[in-house]
Formats: sequence, structure tokens, C-alpha cells
Amino acid sequence: MKPTLVVMLKVPRPGRVKTRLGRDIGMVAAAWWFRHQVRALLRRIEDPRWRVVLAVAPDREGLLSRVWPSRFGRWPQGGGNLGDRMIRMMRRAGGPVCVIGADIPGIDRKRISEAFAALGNHDAVFGPAPDGGYWLIGVKTGSKLRKPALDGVRWSTEHALDDSRAALGLPCVALVDTLADVDTVDDLP
Repeated sequence: MKPTLVVMLKVPRPGRVKTRLGRDIGMVAAAWWFRHQVRALLRRIEDPRWRVVLAVAPDREGLLSRVWPSRFGRWPQGGGNLGDRMIRMMRRAGGPVCVIGADIPGIDRKRISEAFAALGNHDAVFGPAPDGGYWLIGVKTGSKLRKPALDGVRWSTEHALDDSRAALGLPCVALVDTLADVDTVDDLP
């Protein structure tokens, strides 16, 4: 079975996606940026070595949306915080599985390949972000994760990566390259 790459994303509706960026450049412009960023990302990461699945929100609208290419599988993210939703996607994928955000311009096939390769001799892999969070989380066997595996993580803080590593409780964790996401106008490439 091929490894699975899950891309967490929202339907690009003004005021519902990239709202911090939207405060800087306007909500319509932020939604436009996100829509085009995701299209470029999908072109950069599509590879026959893994399957790409789009984890969409809101669930129903995301599953029916024609914004993203139909060749990619779509799964509803469901409820809960970011950790709940990512664990749900990893458990569903089985493993090996990596989950990424859709707002990181530096992601490409090489970086995804490195993350999957790290799972060859590690239980988990993280792609750190400069702000203390991460752009990628992966596990060798997602189906074995406990449902509350990322409980207690202080999301959107400089503690998110360290909290996530501790919460997973897996003994052998690899780190791949550090990449930045886009939250504000200052983060735009």
C-alpha cells in the first residue's frame, strides 16, 4: 500500500480562510492567495510514490467543492481542534502517513520524500516551523494512534511542536527541514 499524504485545507471563502492574512491584505485577496497557493502546492507535491488526499473543511462544502482537482481523494476533517482532526486523518490513512498544511510555499516532492524516508526507521516525523509549530507531522502507523494523541497541545504558540512530540509519546522521532507558513503579509514570499 502506498503511503498517504494528507493536505489539510479549507474551502477558500473570504472571511473563512487565512483571516490573519486577510486583516493585512483584505479577506478577498487572502482567499484568492490561498486558492492559488493550494493549486501550486498540489502541482508540486503530486507524485506516484504516494497518494494525495485532501482533508477538507467545512466537511460538506469541502467534499462538494469543485475548487480543487477531482483526481485527489477527499476526506471530511470533522469536528474538534486541529490535533483531533489531524489524528482522525492519520488513523483513517493507516500508515505510513504524513499530514501537511496548505499554506507553506516551500513544500515540494523532495521534502515530502525525505519525510516518508524518515519514517523508515522512526516512529514519527515532524517538519518544524520557525515559530515553534510545524508544517508536517507523520507517523509510521496512523491506525495505532490513540484518538486523544495530541491532547494538551498549545496550538498557534511557540510550544506546539514540543507539546505535540510529548503528547504523541513515540520513542523515535525524526525532524526534517524547517519551513515557514504564511499567516500575515510579512510572511508572503
